[in-house]
Amino acid sequence: MAAVVQWTGREAALLGQAMRLPIRVYAEQLGVNPKTVTKWRKHGRSIKLRPETADMLDAMKLRCTPDVLETFHASLAEEGDDPAAGGQPAEPDPEGSPALGPATVVSHKFIPVYVGEAVQAITGTPRGPGPGGLEHRSTPAAHPDASVDSQLHLYDCGVVIAHLVQPLDVQSLGELAAWRYRTYAADLRWTDSRIRELLSPQAQTRTPAPTYVLSAYLLQNSPWQGTDLESALQLLTTPSVLVDRQDPEAAVRLGDDVERKLLVEGFEHADVIDFGSRAVALGLAGWSGVAYHPIAPERALPMSSVVALELDVQTLWALSTYVLDEIEAGRDPVMPKDYGWRFLRGAYSRLTAARAQETAQHQLMREAILTTSQLPDRLRAAQEALRESGI
Repeated sequence: MAAVVQWTGREAALLGQAMRLPIRVYAEQLGVNPKTVTKWRKHGRSIKLRPETADMLDAMKLRCTPDVLETFHASLAEEGDDPAAGGQPAEPDPEGSPALGPATVVSHKFIPVYVGEAVQAITGTPRGPGPGGLEHRSTPAAHPDASVDSQLHLYDCGVVIAHLVQPLDVQSLGELAAWRYRTYAADLRWTDSRIRELLSPQAQTRTPAPTYVLSAYLLQNSPWQGTDLESALQLLTTPSVLVDRQDPEAAVRLGDDVERKLLVEGFEHADVIDFGSRAVALGLAGWSGVAYHPIAPERALPMSSVVALELDVQTLWALSTYVLDEIEAGRDPVMPKDYGWRFLRGAYSRLTAARAQETAQHQLMREAILTTSQLPDRLRAAQEALRESGI
């Protein structure tokens, strides 16, 4: 195995990546500013670390598990991932800057809403349980855009999720980000209208409107390689940095210069978590969604695994949000039969516990999505609230 002779920004950044820690968490454990970690990733070997920082990194490395050390040393041996190491950068455009596109992306949108026992009135085809063990049914949703494959997923715990799938050919990530913001409110309105059409008049008056859209992007084809590809996926999980959102329904991308600058500088968000598997797939999870790119599709997780987990996660998020909102308003939640605190306890256990048949890729994806969604904490709070209410 390669040995660290001198800690530079490159080695320090690779250790955090091998540990699969978000930038903010890694910085906290080292006692440095998150911006310092971002500089390590950006400038690599050009940054020579102070002796006290090197001592902290030596101590952290000693505490690492064998699998983390194996990943770390394998990364050190790859000379192409740092400009100072002699690797070749991705092919630039004629002006010497990274290309902005074109790219082929499959957009998945998840729009949940809690309707309670009224969900039983909507017919659908039974589906198998997801990672959280949630049985559900599905029915076509008849979206007005013919390019959108739309389904309503119906959960007996009282949640309906509109799942919209749309392949897109875009000329830049900014174009995709602006499209997402321009369609955001329209997607919420359409989902609300479609679900209310299927409910009884009484249920319609009690059903809240959906409040958010979570996106998951499958990046299929693009011009990006190496660090440009990693930055592109980061931008997919944090689209707000690419658009002017003063009028969300008329959002405008900020321009080629902004996007190229972010690609060149290696944009990273401190709260985004990496769940990629080296040489197999790149995957990132953030608060607003997921970005995934299989490098070796035959060995990578299928996008259907990401979708299955997000369906259960968003269902439980909507359910726990309803419970906590009712408690905060001074009302007892009205839950469908058999879906009280014991149900939430079981769902929490199934989602957070590792399974014997679970692959390492799937475990990393599950942990990243759960962490960035903050669902476990919300589930525990809702479970305790229902228990105190005797539900």
